[in-house]
Amino acid sequence: MPSPANSLSAVIVSGGKQYRVAPGDRILVDRLAAEPGSEISLGVLLVADGDDLKVDAKALEGQTVTARVLRAVRGPKIDVLRYKSKKRVRVHRGARAGLTALEIMTVAGQAAPVKEKPAAKAKPAAKKKAAPAPKAKAAVPEETPAEPEAAPKPRRSRAKAANEETEDGA
Repeated sequence: MPSPANSLSAVIVSGGKQYRVAPGDRILVDRLAAEPGSEISLGVLLVADGDDLKVDAKALEGQTVTARVLRAVRGPKIDVLRYKSKKRVRVHRGARAGLTALEIMTVAGQAAPVKEKPAAKAKPAAKKKAAPAPKAKAAVPEETPAEPEAAPKPRRSRAKAANEETEDGA
């Protein structure tokens, strides 16, 4: 929908549908056979420039809307379900519409006003976190024990331990 700040607008036809556009607008229309980046011209039904309206064919002769093809996209999925109780009828169909994204370049020969982009704000440099100090290693005693520790005995079930004790004692 054209903004009220821009008084120049037009009504165009694409795919059997009508769209109200202004220079700089981006719209989605039914799939067009055009490559992304190419420019196309669309038929005009009405041109409004402030209070001046042009509707009749003689006034619109030679008036076109030029648009640039941005990309081909697909619309949302539409599910169609048909169900009839007690008849074993259950039909599920789905479809996605093929769409083309357009950017309106000129309306009736007038281009979009150039918008000045605000200067990008400089971001402050990200503060680097100090690397964590290396962990101090535990002090190793200088004297090591001369005898190694005895290896632990393997674990046995209580039944086996009791059985071995009775065999030894008998």
